[in-house]
Amino acid sequence: MTAILRLENVTSGYQGVPINRNVKLEVTEGQVVAIVGRNGVGKSTLARTIAGQLRPSTGEIFLAGKDVTFLDARRRALAGIGYVPQGREVFARLTVEENLSLGTSIGVQAGPGIPMPDVYELFPILRERRWQKGGTLSGGQQQMLAIARVLMGKPKLLILDEPSDGIQPSIIQGIAELIARLNREVGITTILIEQNIEMVVSCADRCAVMEKGSLVAEVPPSRLESPEFAQRYLAI
Repeated sequence: MTAILRLENVTSGYQGVPINRNVKLEVTEGQVVAIVGRNGVGKSTLARTIAGQLRPSTGEIFLAGKDVTFLDARRRALAGIGYVPQGREVFARLTVEENLSLGTSIGVQAGPGIPMPDVYELFPILRERRWQKGGTLSGGQQQMLAIARVLMGKPKLLILDEPSDGIQPSIIQGIAELIARLNREVGITTILIEQNIEMVVSCADRCAVMEKGSLVAEVPPSRLESPEFAQRYLAI
């Protein structure tokens, strides 16, 4: 299978202070890869680095074989990286439909993706709320809108940073099922940065474990349920 994403010895951080150190990662087309670890180990920094919001100080990033190391966030989006940051960041004053329409300008139809009618089939609640302002939606509905908006750009790679953050437990499993369905039916390759172990186990193919800014292990999702493993790598 083709490697959609490859990181070679990537180091990045803020104001010259490294957070991620010599990260190596390869994500194969069609996979859901979860990156897990304690709070503050650098998972979100890695997501921002892959998406182009941070430029690595050393190392290289390849998307579908193309070197994108020095491309900014906009150019990486155009190349096919769809990024949903922690906190969702929907356009609060725009309607659901306006948010979705803006999503078509984010990418260049580089990957599988889905058109708006199919987005509404995946997210029926968004069809019901299509004329409602984004800022008035619930946290779970905003998360769905943020994911749907990125899908409108048909990305090659979808990055989801803590999609369960601030979401009711009853909604979290539905989002996990959605991630699995998108992967299964649409073929979207996904990097999932997540603290919710049940979500990861239910939808991820692989898990990369981060500690002190580096990826230190790769395990099957079921391993995360081990108390010993959780105490070592996941406990706050």
